Amino acid sequence: MISSNMARLINDQINREFYSSYFYLALAAQAEGLNMKGTAAWFQAKHEEEMDHGLKMYRYLLDQDAQVSFRAIDAPPSESGGVLDMFELTLEHERSVTASINELVDAALSEKDHATNVFLQWFVTEQIEEEATVKDIIGRLRLVGDDGRGLFMLDSEMASLAAQVSQADTTA
Repeated sequence: MISSNMARLINDQINREFYSSYFYLALAAQAEGLNMKGTAAWFQAKHEEEMDHGLKMYRYLLDQDAQVSFRAIDAPPSESGGVLDMFELTLEHERSVTASINELVDAALSEKDHATNVFLQWFVTEQIEEEATVKDIIGRLRLVGDDGRGLFMLDSEMASLAAQVSQADTTA
């Protein structure tokens, strides 16, 4: 059985995951405003993925006979500048999510909560992938700079990546 402290910490993380979903939806809207449809599709897919992460934790708490509690979700930034700025914000955000997942693992280990520790390992691995993907995108964006043709090509690649994210989400 999960401790009340661990349940509280996971409830906090559920809120962070739902904020992440909201954060990515805001970035999708900004990308749409820049006519970057592929980038918008990628952020939209990330929105759905983050919602699924929150629901995974929600289900875990219910399966552990713990109470799920919801709180208000802060509004994400409404404007972030250009596409590179969006992805730099994304990397910063994902690093904060990684830190909070690591804190959850530390708490599970200190409580000798083996079930929660095993459950959280999926999220640890997921965060490694999340950060690596965003760093790769940032590298490509820095490479092309403000070149319209390069941005167009990257935007097309983002549409393909969005489809991969959506597909991976359905198999996870």
